[in-house]
Amino acid sequence: MTADADLATGTQVVLGTGQVGVPVARTLLERGAHVRVVNRSGTAPDGIAGEVDAVAGDVSEVETAREVCEGAAVVYCCLNPPYAEWPELFPPLLAGALAGAEHADARFVMADNLYAYGPVDGPLTEDLPAAATGKKGRVRARMAETVLDAHESDRVRATIGRASDFYGPGVTASIVGERFVPEILDGGTVNVLGDPDAPHTYTYVPDFARALVTLGASDRALGEIWHVPNAETLTTREFVALAGEVAGTDPSVRATPAWLARLLGFVSPQIRELRETRYQRTEPFVVSHEKFADTFEFDPTPHTEAIERTLSWYRNEY
Repeated sequence: MTADADLATGTQVVLGTGQVGVPVARTLLERGAHVRVVNRSGTAPDGIAGEVDAVAGDVSEVETAREVCEGAAVVYCCLNPPYAEWPELFPPLLAGALAGAEHADARFVMADNLYAYGPVDGPLTEDLPAAATGKKGRVRARMAETVLDAHESDRVRATIGRASDFYGPGVTASIVGERFVPEILDGGTVNVLGDPDAPHTYTYVPDFARALVTLGASDRALGEIWHVPNAETLTTREFVALAGEVAGTDPSVRATPAWLARLLGFVSPQIRELRETRYQRTEPFVVSHEKFADTFEFDPTPHTEAIERTLSWYRNEY
């Protein structure tokens, strides 16, 4: 067994500079790592520009992936193609990312979500079967299987970190993103696609990043799936009320009827694509991170503090 990784040694390669990739890169920088980010433009976004090496590359091309991962100690796969195109675009991106990590003899950490499980009766735990029937859930399940198979066959030393719907600075494309936070700040009405009184676990994206870096540095993480730590699970109505309290406003909540959501799906591709995971918003969606908590020292950021940082970012940057 290899030793736990020293993040100050070797290059940490982050594939993707979106809502997860940037916080991962920032976390690595804060821990003294040399960071290389990879995207199609070869330009580092605000927040990490000037502090990382940025290279351009289409990771779905295997030879390109090998080049951009050259010399990597850990490869963090934070790629996220357009939501509606996951089934077509994710498999080749993952194949390239794994080939790049294998070429560099690097550890491999995949940022994942919870789609693979499908509808679940009770808390979500890592030992649940991959039972999704929707196209995006099935592709996520196949991706996880591919990563774990690559680990079992000794192609790469790999691990997977899974998060729930996330929020935080820089997060706009989320059910608690650009259509949520401005209403909190204005004291307006938050429209909820689902049951606002169903418990729902929300992940603070900087915690997701910290957890992925923890997994990337530890032998104990290898070959397994981990749910990243979250603050306590609230109902969405409670989450809105807490956010309003932090903001000093009094937002209201309105549940979008199922019939209206169906109609909106005809004009909004994003809402149409959300039909597959409607169960996540109409039924209790409670994520357990007990396995992570029992293995690593990690305190998730309390919602109050996380919401304040999120609101501050929106006030200043959005």
